[in-house]
Amino acid sequence: MKRVLGLINLFENEDLLRELTQSRPLAAIPFAGRYRVIDFILSNMVNSGIRNVGILAYSNYRSLMDHLRSGKEWDLARKRDGLFILPSNQAPGRIRSGEGDIEQMYSHFEYFKRSKEQYVLIAGSSMIANIQFNGMLDFHRQTGADVTVLFQPGCQLEGQDYRHCTFIKTDADGRVSDAAVSHDPGGDQQMSMRVYLMERKLFMDIVERCMLKGEHSFIKDGLIRNLGQLKIYGYPFQGHVAVINSVFGYYHHSLSLLQPEVRQNLFSRNNPIYTKTKDEAPTNYRLGAKASNSLVANGCVIEGTVENSILFRGVHIRPGASVRNCVIMQKCDIGPGVSLDTVICDKDVKIGPGRTIKGEIAYPIIIRKGTVI
Repeated sequence: MKRVLGLINLFENEDLLRELTQSRPLAAIPFAGRYRVIDFILSNMVNSGIRNVGILAYSNYRSLMDHLRSGKEWDLARKRDGLFILPSNQAPGRIRSGEGDIEQMYSHFEYFKRSKEQYVLIAGSSMIANIQFNGMLDFHRQTGADVTVLFQPGCQLEGQDYRHCTFIKTDADGRVSDAAVSHDPGGDQQMSMRVYLMERKLFMDIVERCMLKGEHSFIKDGLIRNLGQLKIYGYPFQGHVAVINSVFGYYHHSLSLLQPEVRQNLFSRNNPIYTKTKDEAPTNYRLGAKASNSLVANGCVIEGTVENSILFRGVHIRPGASVRNCVIMQKCDIGPGVSLDTVICDKDVKIGPGRTIKGEIAYPIIIRKGTVI
C-alpha cells in the first residue's frame, strides 16, 4: 500500500449533528472514551501501509489540528510524505449544504500532482470500522476496475439511521449497476462506506472534468453519473460498521461499545486504533461509588452511580449523582444528587446539585460544550 495516497475527505453532511459540530467538524467528535472519529479511518490507512495522507478540511478545524498535530501518534511525522492538512477556501454556508468538494479538491491540485503514488484511496470519516485495505487493492487490480468502492453487504436498516448514505446495486460479477442516496430504501441493502480506490491520474481527470462542466460533487457528479462509462466494482466488508451521521447514530453506536463483540471488532491488537496520547491517573472510585456495564476512561473520579454509560477522561461524578445510559465527555462535572438518563454531555459541562435530566432513546438530550446548569 506504499503506492497508495490516502485522502480523507471531511466534506460530510453535518445537518443532523449540529449540536455536536458547532465548534468542531464531524471528524473531531469524541468517541469511545478517548478517541476522535477521525482516528479510525486514519489508523486504518496507516495500518494498511499508507504513508502519505492528505486531509481535506473545511471549517472549524482548529480542534482537529490540535488533535492531529504533526501526525506523530500515527507515525506520519516524516521528512518525506506524512500528514498534510488541506484547508478550505470556501464559505461555510456552501460547505454546510453538502456540495462543493470538487472545488476543494481542485484547489489542492498541486498536492496531487506532486504525489508519487500510483493510486489514491478516498475516504470520509463518518464510517467507523477496523479495516485493512490491502485486500481491496488486490481486488482492484484483479478485476481491472477503474474504481473500487467499499460496501457493507446485507445492511439491516431497522434501528439504524442511514440518512445521507449511498446505497449500491451490483451485478453477478460485482460491478456496480446502480447507486443512489436514500434515507430508507427498505430491506437488505448494500451501503457504500464512502471509501473509493482508483488510480491517481483517473482521480485527477474526474476532478478536472467536473470543474470544466461546473459540477460540484465528486461522488454524485464524478462517479454516480458516470456508472456507464466507468468500471466501478464493489468490494464487500463484513465487519462492524458504525455510521456517525446524526445525534441518534452517535448515541446508538456509542452505547453499542458496551457490547463485548462490538469492542472486539473495532479494537484489534493486530490493527490498533491510534490517538493523541494524554497522561492521566487511573480512575478513582471513592467510598459509595457504584459502576456497572460502563466504559470509564482514565482520570475520572466516581463518587456516585454509573450504569450503562461512556465516560471520557477527567469526568467527576459527585456523591449521590446517578448517570445512566449516558455519554459524558471530557472534564464534565456532575454535581451531588444529579440524575442523568439518556443524555449526551459535551466537553466541560458543569451540572449543579439536584438537577434531573432525562431524554429518550430516539431523542437523547444534548448539553452543549461548556454549558453550566
